Amino acid sequence: MMLHDRVLVQLSGEDAERKSAAGLVIPATAQMAHRLHWAAVLGVGPHVRTVKVGDRVLFGEEEQHEVEIQGETYVILREKDLHAVAAARVEVSTGLYL
Repeated sequence: MMLHDRVLVQLSGEDAERKSAAGLVIPATAQMAHRLHWAAVLGVGPHVRTVKVGDRVLFGEEEQHEVEIQGETYVILREKDLHAVAAARVEVSTGLYL
């Protein structure tokens, strides 16, 4: 169980390794500009108000704290360090997407 306002996430597959336009593989450890990452929420603390388990969230590298559990790498974040939560596409077509 996560404590306080902490969120446990696991990086999406596309953030583990990336390919350049020329097809070169760029490892996740490569230093790049401040890149934001998408991750799946696996656990939330009791004081988290805006995300729930199963959501997909966007966060920056500078806020992350990695932890390895049984050979898998996870990231622990504070809720205030999340930049966005992905929403399912709305069926009603308004012409605007946020």
